[in-house]
Parts: sequence; C-alpha cells; structure tokens
Amino acid sequence: CWRIDYQIATPGIAAKAVRASVYKDERFSDHAPLIIDYD
Repeated sequence: CWRIDYQIATPGIAAKAVRASVYKDERFSDHAPLIIDYD
C-alpha cells in the first residue's frame, strides 16, 4: 500500500505530536485526509 499524503514537521514540532489518524472510510480520490493533534 502506497501512501502519497504526508505531513512534514521539524523535529521540534514532531515531538509535540500526540495523536495521528488517517480517514480511510470515505474515498473522494486516491488521497486520504490526515489529522495530527499537537500539544
């Protein structure tokens, strides 16, 4: 399975990530929305 959607963050921002999810249920295209929660 290829992933073509990313969220890129600096190491400092990435360290603040507390949760990540990919919406796979509804398919509008070959992309999938990413949700990243930061503290």
